[in-house]
Amino acid sequence: MTSFIPTLMTEGAQPVNAGAYGWTSMIWMVVLLLAFYFILIRPQRKKEKKDAEMRKNIQVGDEIVTAGGIVGIVCKIEEETIVIETGGDRSKLRIRKWAVSQNLDAEREAAASKEAAKIEKPDKKKKSDEGIEKD
Repeated sequence: MTSFIPTLMTEGAQPVNAGAYGWTSMIWMVVLLLAFYFILIRPQRKKEKKDAEMRKNIQVGDEIVTAGGIVGIVCKIEEETIVIETGGDRSKLRIRKWAVSQNLDAEREAAASKEAAKIEKPDKKKKSDEGIEKD
């Protein structure tokens, strides 16, 4: 194999500029890292912030769903745990705050306010059209 290498290099041949290939590969690496950030990391951080805010805003009386699928009503809130009441026999469970996956009451409120905003939007258009007189 060593005898093959000298035959490739002749006296008049110019060496290939390896630096240009290095910069091209570096640019592709940066592009891939940015793509991973915007596709994977950033949305995950936004979701984590949203979930942390949801857990912070839990109040007594809210209906929640745990990560395990247990549905209950919040009875007591402590520093790291929540006591929920679930089932027909009103049994109480103490769970960690991180185990809460949904706050059903907050989701219902958000959906209702979103629906109210949709209803108000067309009314604003009609009012602005009524104010314009046509000849």
